[in-house]
Amino acid sequence: MPRPLLADEIAQSLLDRIVDGAPPSGGRLPSENELGQEFDVSRLTVREAIRTLQAQNVVEVVRGRGTLVRPVEEWTGLEAVLRATVRGGDDLTASLQLIQVRRMIETGAAALAAEHRDEADLAALEEALRGMRDAHARGDLAGFVEHDIRFHDVILSATGNVFVAVLFEPLSRVMREKRRQTSSIPAIQIHAIEEHGRVLEAIRSGNPESARLAMESHMAQTSRDLREHVFGLTD
Repeated sequence: MPRPLLADEIAQSLLDRIVDGAPPSGGRLPSENELGQEFDVSRLTVREAIRTLQAQNVVEVVRGRGTLVRPVEEWTGLEAVLRATVRGGDDLTASLQLIQVRRMIETGAAALAAEHRDEADLAALEEALRGMRDAHARGDLAGFVEHDIRFHDVILSATGNVFVAVLFEPLSRVMREKRRQTSSIPAIQIHAIEEHGRVLEAIRSGNPESARLAMESHMAQTSRDLREHVFGLTD
């Protein structure tokens, strides 16, 4: 017997529909009774899911009209906005904007990591980079992406600042899909391995400015690779 869906899972499912345009901005969600029957849960669980979306300003409950979808411009939930942007029509703009946000966060994180990293952090970075190289050699896309993400997660953790990883977490989830898109191209994998190696050595040096510049170089290379190899653009 399948387990009952949780309110968070229902909220995510409804958000997926909204992001896909069903219902569109200004449209109405099905009633609590209809959603309860569809998901086979109580109205209380549906109501909790709706509250989750309300808290992100994705929907509003209007007396006499039901639960209405608000314009994306009014949403305040980071993950919701990211998902809407990523699934939008202008994939290049969304991808470049994601890199811009990464650059703002990760250059600072690399500088902090250079100051606070310990031997365990360096070992973890080396292991992740080695995993990227091995996965590239095997043609293992999924493995390459996982080790790539692991490398950056270690840097966030090595900052010693608990808020950095918390702020980056919803962005990281959305970026998994983008990393699979870009990392499927062998040339981009080669560039990523080279750039990650420079970031590792800069963090190992303990020099915050060197680490910041190495991560800046990595983000710039990622942006160039995206434009050239994914979208076929040249400057």
